[in-house]
Amino acid sequence: MLSAHRNAKYTPVLTAGTAISLGYGLGRWRIVLALMALTMCVCFVMFFFLPENSAIRQPILDKPVNEFLLPNVPHHREVVMQQDIHIQQDRQRLEQKIRRGESLSGVALQLDQADESRVQDNGNRPRENLREIVNQQQVENMIQRVENIENSNRNGAGDNNGVSGNIEAKRNNHIDVNTGKTSDKKKGLRVLRRAIIDPRRQGIPRDEETRQRREKVKEMMAHAWNNYVKYAWGENELKPITRRGHSAGIFGESKQGATIVDSMDTLYLMGMVEEFDKGRQWIEKNLEIKNLDTEISVFETNIRFVGGLLTLYAFTDDEMFKRKADEIATALLPAFRTPTGIPYALVVPKTQKAKNYGWSSGGCSILAEFGTMQLEFDYLSEVTGKPVFREKVTKVRQKLYEVKRTDGLYPNYLHPKTGVWGQDHISLGALGDSFYEYLLKAYMQTDGEDAQAKEMFLSAMDAVEQHLLKRSERDKLLYISEMRYGKNDAKMDHLTCFAGGLFGLASTYFEDRADRYMKIGAELTSTCHESYNRSDTGLGPESFRFSIKAGDAKAIRFQDKYYILRPEVIESYFYLWRLTKDRRYRDWGWEAVQAIEKYCRVEGGYTGIKDVYNRRAAKDDVQQSFFLAETLKYLYLLFSEDDLLPLDEWVFNTEAHPLPIRNRNPIYKSQQ
Repeated sequence: MLSAHRNAKYTPVLTAGTAISLGYGLGRWRIVLALMALTMCVCFVMFFFLPENSAIRQPILDKPVNEFLLPNVPHHREVVMQQDIHIQQDRQRLEQKIRRGESLSGVALQLDQADESRVQDNGNRPRENLREIVNQQQVENMIQRVENIENSNRNGAGDNNGVSGNIEAKRNNHIDVNTGKTSDKKKGLRVLRRAIIDPRRQGIPRDEETRQRREKVKEMMAHAWNNYVKYAWGENELKPITRRGHSAGIFGESKQGATIVDSMDTLYLMGMVEEFDKGRQWIEKNLEIKNLDTEISVFETNIRFVGGLLTLYAFTDDEMFKRKADEIATALLPAFRTPTGIPYALVVPKTQKAKNYGWSSGGCSILAEFGTMQLEFDYLSEVTGKPVFREKVTKVRQKLYEVKRTDGLYPNYLHPKTGVWGQDHISLGALGDSFYEYLLKAYMQTDGEDAQAKEMFLSAMDAVEQHLLKRSERDKLLYISEMRYGKNDAKMDHLTCFAGGLFGLASTYFEDRADRYMKIGAELTSTCHESYNRSDTGLGPESFRFSIKAGDAKAIRFQDKYYILRPEVIESYFYLWRLTKDRRYRDWGWEAVQAIEKYCRVEGGYTGIKDVYNRRAAKDDVQQSFFLAETLKYLYLLFSEDDLLPLDEWVFNTEAHPLPIRNRNPIYKSQQ
């Protein structure tokens, strides 16, 4: 009976009155629900997407809600000396000029007749023998005369913030840049007093327009740095709209002053003395990673912290920077404890536990991460005398040299336990880019001695030219595609735009490919400029596609339209300018400066924007540390003369931290 009752059909009997009443009630509730839904949508958009309202968010909601719904884009000595090493370097350079009979700043650099004859008698003796011939007092007098003339000229030109023009006075007295008063606080300038790179004399543009552009970039750096100091000192990055600290997942939960370490060499090159000293003091007292109980990115920590500190050591000869680089790199070593030697992506320094990202193709390591440690670890072994760092990256390189590849290309994922490739995705953009960069730059860093790096680079570039390099059907733009399971994807990342500079650099090292590589580099850089030029803001999207229907060099998906202050396009402008002296690269760089100022500058610093095709686009409220480390540095160098970090003496890591080249740079140090 019960079962029959459940299965029986029940048909209600409705009168006309009840039907009308029921219909009215249902219609009313539909309207109420629709209004409620509309109200919730409006509130959601206002609360989470309008940057001017972001200051009212509760901090407790910001991290779990905002960063989940709008995730951040992943993406990198104090010694007693008998003689100032800077003067030693000056003497070496002047000796070369003396031998050639050149002039500098109106001073004739020539030996007296007796000395000249002795030089001729010695023929092509090495420079060490030449020093025995050249009268040292004469060289020192010439140095002093050149310095006096250059200081006089530069002091007459003036300086907007009173730093560069008065750097000589700052060496002897601590000058407050705000008041102009001196004090006896000499400790803060002890690093620059033994400086090897001196921004007061190097890189000064010859023409007024370029000098003004260079000064504008320096002012941008001051704006970014000062707001970080004011609102987020010691934090990893700055939220310039809400004016507080920010830390992306790559830094874990730690506050390690990533912006400080990343910015220091840029501050140094710009002659921002007091800012540099403030950062140095923080690093000495606060930077420590070995006891962190949180997961940090091995890759990001290496390129930003280890690379940045090694550059500072090269610039200043300050042992503290070398010691910190050693400590941090040592804290990363547990990540290499795998059967293949391929490191994991994440490590907890305190527990020495390491792992890979859960999303990374079944637990694989990422090519652009484990393949981008050679420059830093190799040089760290040189300056510390500890072979362990070089041994780790050499094993990684050897594994990549031996592993089987399809068509000569390297997939983006490799399992650290089995040494087997993961999913078949190949890219010179995200996940793959800097591996290829470091093959060339390892060859450069060793002054051509790394034959394996040369072989792997040339082989890889042959494969890139054959399988990835494409020309769009619509506008005939040259671009580097991606490949998934053997099929090309007509897509190019902003990250891939470093390749223009890469091919340009390679053209200077491989004579038989020089013309071809330079042509590829110039065309790729032009394509990347088009991605900027075809947007409404003059800024380039995170990635862009090539399509007959939608157009070339334009982003299609919303998540591809943002600009997060990335440097790769400007990086290629810098290299192509240095190599060709084509004025358009400086002009394109200035276009980028103007666009960044117009759409990314806010009162509290600089922020990315979420749609480069919308002049009123929402802002992401993050001042990335690489904006100060890379974007502004490359812009500053773009508007500087070549004697500031000449490319035949310095090689830049993938975070734009320059390291000296063996045999070519007298700064290069070795304890081995």
